[in-house]
Amino acid sequence: MIDFKSIHHVSLSVTDLEKAKQFYGEILGLKEINRPNFDFPGAWYKIGNQQLHLIVFQDSETLRNNRQVETKDGHFAIRVHDYYQTLAYLKDKGVQVTENPNSTSGFAQIFCTDPDNNLIEFNVDQASLN
Repeated sequence: MIDFKSIHHVSLSVTDLEKAKQFYGEILGLKEINRPNFDFPGAWYKIGNQQLHLIVFQDSETLRNNRQVETKDGHFAIRVHDYYQTLAYLKDKGVQVTENPNSTSGFAQIFCTDPDNNLIEFNVDQASLN
């Protein structure tokens, strides 16, 4: 049996690094961290004790071809402190969101996509909603 410690990072393919950095760094406000000098462009961000790695890869087979939110599609989730604050912030920044506060998962969810249509979920425990 594997003795798991945690998820270290999630990697996402992007096609335009500047657009991706503007979304993740400026709109979402993630803190960019140092990245090794790979022979391909990308950016790394810190999210709590985990990391998000963006990799420019034009031929990626994981890129979605539309902005439609389908919650069964591959995505990563970020736990946030406040559902309503996060929702208001994203809307204020012009990010299109799909709200799912009553998900059968037990998580109140907000979904959006990045400039390359990577699907992102923000969530809180439903019990924390007022």
